[in-house]
Amino acid sequence: MPVTRALAIAGSLLCAGAVAQELRVEDWDPRSTLVVEEHPVPRAKFPAVDVHSHHGRSTSPERLDQIVAEMDALNLAVLVNLSGGHGDRLRDTVRAFRSKHAKRFAVFANPDFSGIGSPGWPQRAAWQLEADVRAGAQGLKIFKNFGMSVRDQAGRRVPVDDPAMDPLFQTCARLNIPVLIHVADPAEFWAEHDRRNERWLELKLRPRRKRTAPPSFQELIEERDRMLARHPDVNFILAHMGWHGHDLKHLGKLLDAHPKVHVDLAAVLYELGRIPFSGPEFLNRYKDRVLFGKDSYAPSEFPYYWRVLETRDEYFEYYRRYHAHWRMYGLGLPDETLRHIYWKNAVRLIPGIDASLFE
Repeated sequence: MPVTRALAIAGSLLCAGAVAQELRVEDWDPRSTLVVEEHPVPRAKFPAVDVHSHHGRSTSPERLDQIVAEMDALNLAVLVNLSGGHGDRLRDTVRAFRSKHAKRFAVFANPDFSGIGSPGWPQRAAWQLEADVRAGAQGLKIFKNFGMSVRDQAGRRVPVDDPAMDPLFQTCARLNIPVLIHVADPAEFWAEHDRRNERWLELKLRPRRKRTAPPSFQELIEERDRMLARHPDVNFILAHMGWHGHDLKHLGKLLDAHPKVHVDLAAVLYELGRIPFSGPEFLNRYKDRVLFGKDSYAPSEFPYYWRVLETRDEYFEYYRRYHAHWRMYGLGLPDETLRHIYWKNAVRLIPGIDASLFE
């Protein structure tokens, strides 16, 4: 073979090899070669309450029929719609979700932050919540804009522990309704978007999720913790494990310090699914403080939760790669822990849920 042709062939092979290595991180999705037993769980072992879901007030009766059929297949007994709104919108949402399938849905109200900082706003917010509860609201949901983007009439960021919220929380304690509150985002959203950032792929694909201080993650968490300390009589549910699912020791200290604080598992299964030893230890210890929640409603994704919580399966895929580039492990929780997480805690905290659904 002539030298020039040999060099050409070698060069083309080298180029082919180089091209083969030009793979974007976003596209890298290796196939696992691990051979282990698999135990998919399409249906929860016990009836469950999803305390963290979002649906619009205009959801049609036909769509609700479809959702209930999907819930039946998953063994979801109750779905909590956290996006109830307030006033007329709250009444419309309750009417839509409770008119035909009254036992299968619960609705939470949301505060109206317009006018916060003006004279009389704290009392108006409390009065509105009382009216919303009379109209059928079973709890209060506070979205993450509070603390990050809600501003008063002077343009000042309203901190999570602002005293203007005190009458609202005092009303929740008096009416014995829970407050499910979302404060901050994952701490890595504030970190440098570089090769050391565990959420690099998510921030690449969802760049609007990148956060800058002020407020910092730590500021928001400190404000939240001061708020919790000031309202020890309120049943708070911290959304997304309070963003402490990666640090269960810290979360345990928080729960120990605040006996009426709880957490939900919504959208943070990727944290528990990578800690198969300390994860079940934590959930067994705090089984009466943890509630099942999913966040985005997608029937195909619920079985991942059942599988992580119920089985001892090893190294299986998570449903959203940009949340977790790692694989999941089953925690193999005992039945009594599952019952608490799936429904007992929700029935205890949320008024109006029919306990007969779980007998």
